[in-house]
Formats: sequence, structure tokens, C-alpha cells
Amino acid sequence: MSVHFNPRDITWLAFNERVLQEAMDENVPLHLRIRFLGIFSNNLDEFFRVRVAGLKRAMDFKEKVIAESFYQPPSKILQRINEIVIRQQQNFDKTWKHIQSEMAGHKVFIKNSKNLTTRQKEFVRQYFDEVVESNVIPILLHENTPMPYLRDKSLYLGVAMRKKDWQYSSNYAIIEIPSRFVGRFVLLPTEDPEEKNVMLLEDVITFNLPHIFSYFGYDEFAANAFKVTKDAELELDNDIRTNFAEKIEKGLKNRRKGKPTRFVFDKDMDKALLELLIRKLNLTKKDSIIPGGKIHNFKHFMDFPDVFETYARPVERTSFTHQAFEHGERVTDVILKEDVLLTFPYHKYNPVIDLLREAAMDPDVKSIQITAYRLASSSKISNALIYAARNGKEVTVMLELQARFDEESNLQWKEMFEPEGITVLVGIPNKKVHAKLCIIKKRSHNKTIQYGFVSTGNFNEKTARIYGDHLLMTSDRGIMADINKVFNVLKKPKDDYLPVLKTCKNLMVCPQFMREKIVHHIDKEIEEAKAGRKAEIIVKVNSMSDRALIEKLYEAANAGVVTRAIVRGIYCAVNQKEFKEKIKAISIVDEYLEHARVMYFYNKGAEDMYISSADWMTRNLDYRIEAAAKITDKGLKKELKDILDIQLRDNVKARILDKKLSNEYVRNDKKECRSQIETYRYLKAKTVKK
Repeated sequence: MSVHFNPRDITWLAFNERVLQEAMDENVPLHLRIRFLGIFSNNLDEFFRVRVAGLKRAMDFKEKVIAESFYQPPSKILQRINEIVIRQQQNFDKTWKHIQSEMAGHKVFIKNSKNLTTRQKEFVRQYFDEVVESNVIPILLHENTPMPYLRDKSLYLGVAMRKKDWQYSSNYAIIEIPSRFVGRFVLLPTEDPEEKNVMLLEDVITFNLPHIFSYFGYDEFAANAFKVTKDAELELDNDIRTNFAEKIEKGLKNRRKGKPTRFVFDKDMDKALLELLIRKLNLTKKDSIIPGGKIHNFKHFMDFPDVFETYARPVERTSFTHQAFEHGERVTDVILKEDVLLTFPYHKYNPVIDLLREAAMDPDVKSIQITAYRLASSSKISNALIYAARNGKEVTVMLELQARFDEESNLQWKEMFEPEGITVLVGIPNKKVHAKLCIIKKRSHNKTIQYGFVSTGNFNEKTARIYGDHLLMTSDRGIMADINKVFNVLKKPKDDYLPVLKTCKNLMVCPQFMREKIVHHIDKEIEEAKAGRKAEIIVKVNSMSDRALIEKLYEAANAGVVTRAIVRGIYCAVNQKEFKEKIKAISIVDEYLEHARVMYFYNKGAEDMYISSADWMTRNLDYRIEAAAKITDKGLKKELKDILDIQLRDNVKARILDKKLSNEYVRNDKKECRSQIETYRYLKAKTVKK
């Protein structure tokens, strides 16, 4: 491995360990610590479905992958991944055990099939009969029968059965836990009204195994949970007779056949059953076979029942209305007068929805164009667009059908939009559309007026409550002209669309041109540093793995440019001792998910600032349609820079990122995420002053 880079997959595991540390932090409210365990588990599932699956496929194409992974063979990376994941799983199990002891202090207990009261046994039998049984169909396993299809996201019970006086070996079966239909958690009746007892669905089924298999006359049962994670690559065929949406649908069906990338099981599982499952899944020692505790699919614990004392949400965790919209003016009228920068989740998301609702009802509005990557399940954004179409507006929605794990949802939105008269675009071949853009056009007094917004995050009112993002609402003519160019390319994609995107002057657009402009900005800072003048760069992204841009930052730091970074997840850079100015890079992990992408270049005091949809990853910069908007209003630039400075101060919830992938806190004398508290107070103070 080159000494100048860290493999992206190993740095991602370091990020997920930071998530696990939140669950380990006793100063975090208990229900949130349980939620962090669920987030950790869900993250790891996706990691194995995508990244580990990709590494396994790539082992047949070593030269390509070695280049993409900074010269480390995929087999070596996979070996390191297994070692790290097993260690993290051990820490996970210890953390969960500790949390359960704390839950007991709150009189909250997880019950299993062996520690129920008489009353609870009756309840569990009745609950199974009335709610669960119709969803439970066991599959018997035999050595000579093929392995049944196992769902990627499902949890299973492996059941070993025998009769006490039977001299032969046990028989085996598997049962899919129907949590999709029934829910994972069951609240049990208790004698003490202050005590809360929670039972997992798999334990409800385990308790009822004698009833389920009563036909066979077994009297000894052992049941243990396991799950399989599969390759989630969406392979699309090249049949020119098939439209893109049909290819996505076919790809989703084929995803069912993905090869297993991980097998996680209860370490107490019957050994013969375990060996049988491993054989039938065609797993080898090279695969990720990971023993764990009794509970798996911990992602469901993100929605653990509300059984604790009411959590008094601090005022700093409550959203408030941006000062520009406090006086009851229409959002449209405000935006036509001034740019507004919304910072979520501190600011309420309502103005974004209200702007679209106003456009839907405004008789002067002629058209709305918007990109949609991940919409909320009951999307108010979508509702406004549908009513706009019903009111005769020309509505165009760019739906990214390849948004990973939202493909099926976006296909459903397509089926909902098109009958309403909405034009649905599906993008450019081999390029995901990840830009977050909206433009509204109205005709008033023989003039065309354009306004809209550019965002760092998805147009999703649900995630806006927990994701840290920025959204610029503007009627800037230059930005609107560039958004029009992007939509013109999306409406009529051609092989030579790049020259059109290159003419964008107020948006930095991918593919290709954002990279060029970033390099241009860095070069200008390098020139200033070499001349002995002030030079500074701040980059805030979710991931930083693009080799060329990292090397450019190395060049800047070596020239004396003050270089700082806030990188939530993947961070492949390494601080070199010979740098004239050491790169200061931190990662912030807390109750809010840091999701914003921001770039700052000092530029001789002019301070160029951009908010962007793109991470510093090769896939974003070269293989996606992305957009970064320049912030030109001096007040908004100061506001955005102040927020960056707040986050870059000694922040106890930030972890230093270095070549050892350190996860240590910058400081440890306090435990709250001070940057979030200070950001809230800073933005709130602006509202009061206004």
C-alpha cells in the first residue's frame, strides 16, 4: 500500500466505529444509544451488500481494483475487513450487554422464551395464534435438498429438533421472522405498572415451537438466529428493446440471486446445523462468517419501543423558523427579494414545501422542474408537485431510478407521477443524477421570472429533521440559467452533452468540470502561499477518496496553505510529516447526520464559497451529474463560514482523522456535541436580532 493513502473501505469501518462509540458513550440518552446500535448494524449491512460484494467481484479484475483501492489487493482488504468487523462485533455485544443492565435500572427488560411469567406465557400463546402464526411457514432442511431462497434483509431462526428417546441425529428447519408484517417488538403485560417487558418476535416464535411442530412429535428444540447479506449490485441488461425503467425492474428481481457476502449467526447455534447452513450457502473460509450474540438484524432497534421515561429534548434539538419567513410573507415574495440559506435540521423545512405549494396554486407559474433522488415515504414535496400538475402547470421530475436501495420506491413514484401528467425523466445512460436542483418559472406582466433552490441534500422533509444540510433559495439569474442548462441536458440527453454543461458559469457541474474548477481554486491558494500571503482551504464532505484531489491538497499543505477538512465518513488522506502546514481533519458523529458538502477558498480575501451535492469521490466527480452553487451574498457567506468555524473548534464529539485512523475525541472533558449546540445558538441569535 502506498504510504500516502488509506484504503477507502478501511476508513469507512473507522467511521462506523465512531457510530458505535456513540452507543458506548454513557452521557448519550439511553434510547439514543440503542438507536446508534441500530444505525451501526444497518450501516454494516449496506457495507457488506455494496463494498464487500464489490471487492469479491473485483478479485477477478485485480489490476483495476488495485488502482481504485490505492494499490492494495482486494484479498488483503477483505482480510482486514473481517478482522475489524469481528473486533467491532465483540465491542457491539459488550455494549449491548452493558445497555441492557442500564435498561434494568429503568425497569425495562428484554424477555425471552425461558423467563416468562404464567400470565405472559398465556399472552404470548394467544398473540402467536392471533397475529403471528399465519405468517410463519417453516422450511425443513435435509442434506440432499437444495437451499431455499433466503431474503437479503430478513432474519431467520435455525431450528434443531429431536425426541428425547431418539437415537438418531436431530432434524432441522429454518423459519423466516415475519417482522415486515408483524413488527419486531412485542410489549408484554406486567404485574408492576412501572415495569416494561419487551419480547422480540423471534422469541415469541421460539416459545411456540412445540405448537408449530406438534405434528412431528418433537420434544426438544434449539433455535438460534442468523442472517445472510447478499451482493446488492444492480446488473442491467443491454437489450435495446427494453426501456430503462423495465431494466431497473428486471435488475431488482435479479438482485434476489446475489451471492452471499456475509453470514452472521448466534455463536450458540447447533454445530451440525451451522455446518449444514454453511455448506448449503456455498460459503468458504474466505467468506465473512461472523459469530455473534443472540440478536441479529439489530437495525430494527432504530425503532425500539418508546418505553423509557420521556426524553426532555433540549431546546438545541428543536427546529425553528428562519428569520426571513417569520413575518408571514409568501415564501415566493421573499425569495424574489433576497437569497435565503436554510441550515437543517436547525431551520424548519416548511419553506421548501410552502414554496412548491405556492407555485402549485399561483396562476402565473407555468412550470416546475426538480430533481428527486430520495423522497420521503409520504412526501409532501411529491404532493405539491402532483397538485401543481392538476392545476395545469408543466411539471418535470428527474427521478433517479438507480438511487441505491430506493430503486423500487422511485419506480413507484414514477407510476404515480405519470398518470397525473408529470413528465418523468430517468437521466443519462451510465450517469446517476445526484444534483439537488429546482427551478420554477412564472410569467407576470410580460416578463419571465425564475426562482428555485439548490441543496446539499435530498428533497426529503423526513431526513431534513436529522440530516445536517444546507439549501439555498434564490432567484439569482445566473444560477437559474445554469439550472436550465442542466435540465435541457436531462430532457434530451446526447453523447455530446458535456459542452453544454461546460458553459455553466454560476454552478460547478459534474462530470468533469467541478473537478477542474476545484483544482483551479486550489492552485490559486498554492500561488498565494508560495508568495507568502494568506491562503486557506476548508472542505466539508461526507467522503474524501478521490486520489487526484487528495494529492492536490497534499500539494497545498506542502506549500503552506492552511488546509482544514470536516469529513464524516471515508477519509483516504494521510498527514505527512513534511507538510509545511499539517492538514487538520476531523469527523463529527452525533445525533444529527452530518451530510452537507461545503467548499471554502480564501482567494485573497474574496472568500469563494460553494454548497455542493458532490463528495470528493471519483464516482461523484466523473460519473454523476452533480452541482455546486456559489454563495455570493456577503451575509450568507459569513453565516456559512461561521458555521464551519464553529465545527472546526475544539469539539468533543469530533474525532481526529489521521494516518492511524484514530477515533479519539479532540477533547474529553465534556461530552455533548458543542458544535451543534453552538450552531443552534448562533442561528437562533440571528433570528432574534433580525
